[in-house]
Amino acid sequence: MDMEYLKQFSLDGKVALVTGAAYGIGFAIAKAYAKAGAKIAFNCRGEKHMEEALAAYKAEGIEAKGYYCDVTKEDEVQKMVADIEKELGTIDILVNNAGIIKRIPMLEMSAEDFRQVVDIDLNAPFIVSKAVIPGMLKKGHGKIINICSMMSELGRETVSAYAAAKGGLKMLTRNICSEYGNANIQCNGIGPGYIATPQTAPLRTPGHPFNEFILAKTPANRWGTTEDLEGPAIFLASDASNFVNGHILYVDGGILAYIGKQP
Repeated sequence: MDMEYLKQFSLDGKVALVTGAAYGIGFAIAKAYAKAGAKIAFNCRGEKHMEEALAAYKAEGIEAKGYYCDVTKEDEVQKMVADIEKELGTIDILVNNAGIIKRIPMLEMSAEDFRQVVDIDLNAPFIVSKAVIPGMLKKGHGKIINICSMMSELGRETVSAYAAAKGGLKMLTRNICSEYGNANIQCNGIGPGYIATPQTAPLRTPGHPFNEFILAKTPANRWGTTEDLEGPAIFLASDASNFVNGHILYVDGGILAYIGKQP
């Protein structure tokens, strides 16, 4: 195998900030980046999460640096980015992964709950991107990856705030591409399908109606794994994607391409 060819996928010496990477999808992406050679920074809001996350990275043999930061607060984000630049170097790769979902029917959802979801899932990626872009401009390159969702394209009962935020995040992705593409900054999104995590374990038991629903809607006929996201995340963070910009890569086993089985 030509190792020179594989070098375009290397993240050797790059500095990556992955928000909300204490566990789940963010942790999986950060772990993949570390294995591809990147230095990892992540944020947490609470001490317990921070301790658990640092222990999890250590168990994987990864020297990740954790920062206390609420990504919805611009002053905290600016301080975190300045600290990362001092301690690790200018950020080459940003993954806006931190997010929440509140499953509440629209008529029962308070405006306060709606605002909170939009604040974390849409305003925070704007705030963090705004903080890292100046360093990328100075360096002459950068990669921003927004963790979108199939709800960037589809609606579903009880997720009005989440779908609105993730649809907005898709368009923020395209707009960052539009504004900063000429500065060699690529901004793309990943839209995960239904991913097997500890949180979804109760839904994935054979015979569970939701499990049957997802399998029937997915041409791959299985749930995704966090490992399924690693290759796409490395691709979008590496030189292999230098002419890919403003794109949302859906890693969904084909759900968005498929109308579903006839009942």
